[in-house]
Amino acid sequence: MTSDSTRAIDVLLVEDDPGDVLMTREAFEDNKVANNLYVVNDGVTAMEFLRKQGEHADAPTPDLVLLDLNLPRMDGREVLAALKEDPELRRIPVVVLTTSEAEEDVLRSYSLHANAYVTKPVDFHRFIEVVRQIDEFFVTVVRLPQL
Repeated sequence: MTSDSTRAIDVLLVEDDPGDVLMTREAFEDNKVANNLYVVNDGVTAMEFLRKQGEHADAPTPDLVLLDLNLPRMDGREVLAALKEDPELRRIPVVVLTTSEAEEDVLRSYSLHANAYVTKPVDFHRFIEVVRQIDEFFVTVVRLPQL
């Protein structure tokens, strides 16, 4: 069922909560297109993955980043700023997927050029549905640049 408009995409999930990682994996598995989900659990590792450094030298350039704000070592705001300041990485769409409902986090994320801001639902089934909708939107609706 993969066509040019619904090709599998590479998604980088930057998330330190193992439960949220598991739910995100489940949401992706439930979707019709088998996207490639890569997971890192802190901001420093996210930047190494994105810049293909160290053990991530062979990492793909993701088509989409799902980014939590509250991360160890380098928080999501710092990752977003670094990613959008880098001419090689700034074209990658970033969806902030976080528990924060704070208006200051929403404003700051968009000021740092996030492509979307989504507050994680606390309900398991709603969380799965939200991630599925994000995945579906970026696979079937949005045209992403080809590498």
